Amino acid sequence: MNTQVAPEPFSFELQQAVARAPRPVTLAQTGLSMGFIADLLSKHLVLSGVLSFSQLTQRLALAGPIIEQVLQWMRKEGRVEVRARLAGEQDLRFGLTDRGRAEAMDAQLRGGYVGPAPVPLADFESLVRVQSVHSGLVTRQSMHHAFRSVVIEPSLLDQLGPALNSGRALFIYGTAGTGKTFIARRLANALPGLVLIPHAVAVNETVIRMFDPLVHLEIEGLASSSSVTFSSGHDPRYVLCERPVIVSGGELTAEMLEVHCNVSTREFTAPLQMKASNGLLLIDDLGRQRVAPQTLFNRWIVPMEEKRDYLTASGGQHFSVPFDVVLVFSTNLDPIELADEAFLRRLGSKVCFRPVSAPQYRKIWSDVCAERGAQCAPETVEHAIYELHAKRGKHMLPCHPRDLIGMALDRTSYFGGAPEITVESVEWAWNNYFVEEKSE
Repeated sequence: MNTQVAPEPFSFELQQAVARAPRPVTLAQTGLSMGFIADLLSKHLVLSGVLSFSQLTQRLALAGPIIEQVLQWMRKEGRVEVRARLAGEQDLRFGLTDRGRAEAMDAQLRGGYVGPAPVPLADFESLVRVQSVHSGLVTRQSMHHAFRSVVIEPSLLDQLGPALNSGRALFIYGTAGTGKTFIARRLANALPGLVLIPHAVAVNETVIRMFDPLVHLEIEGLASSSSVTFSSGHDPRYVLCERPVIVSGGELTAEMLEVHCNVSTREFTAPLQMKASNGLLLIDDLGRQRVAPQTLFNRWIVPMEEKRDYLTASGGQHFSVPFDVVLVFSTNLDPIELADEAFLRRLGSKVCFRPVSAPQYRKIWSDVCAERGAQCAPETVEHAIYELHAKRGKHMLPCHPRDLIGMALDRTSYFGGAPEITVESVEWAWNNYFVEEKSE
């Protein structure tokens, strides 16, 4: 799981984020029905056999009084029973009755989600609006601070910064290797604030899993801090994370933009843009997906204009969610060949990424050598700039120093030498890096 350790003591920003989701202390405050929570509790029991009271409160992420109320109702309905305590333990343990197991199997057929209790769709919508990615202003100072360690033209940052404030989609294009993906990912560093991500969202009786540990960077240590989390009533159905950054490239299909149902488990999963709520969604390598660009563009037209996305849950049930993302399209193809003018007008800024200058190339070269712990004489990088790039007609791209130095060090390791970049090793790397053009 992706995690980041929370600062100690917790900042005001962290406390503010926690206050957005007060912990429910009654059944009504959860926004869920008695039967719904009972079905979810039953599915936990059918998978685990017997669980203690504290285990149930932890697994369902609900307060003890709520779980106690649900268990009492289930006992009256003959669905659960108290089991014998383990030696040395005071905690009550619960298991399903025959009727309870039948009810649990029926609940699993209707929906396979087993996890923390979901939050209602209305609560999710309210939270997305409160922590909108467009609520904070990106200034020139904050933008340049976010890219302080990156070699990039200030004028390019001054194009990207206003684009983030516009609330519209951003289109970046240029030659492969000019750093589009690297820069686009780091745009999230200029977006301030932490966000709460629900484990799951309930659309009526359908539960859609939202939190994804592969894309959501959790702030570690929050749950263990009783001074902030529990005294202020934090709702553990939410996970405190950095603003999401989701990148999808050539693997993107149209199905990934819709609610997905696993036919074997009957579990529903949120689409990419819903997981990216309050964050950044980068569609990388545009034009190389397994879906036609025009089909992809048509999918985004309504969400981009209305700031709402329309989805379908189980049984053809339609619902909508806020489309609160910084949407970035990136391509190394000709934009005119990918989209018509009508769609391009709907986008905000169109920013072109170009090759770097000689001073920028030297700085990137120096940074890569320092990162790799390699020694390199000044004349070596000058040889690369003037004898290789200039005389052989190859533009200097931000990726070239990293790739050439990496290959040169691979050769040095092969021969057992010290990590040193020489003219000879750079020449060798160059000849193995670029494809020779066929002559007549």
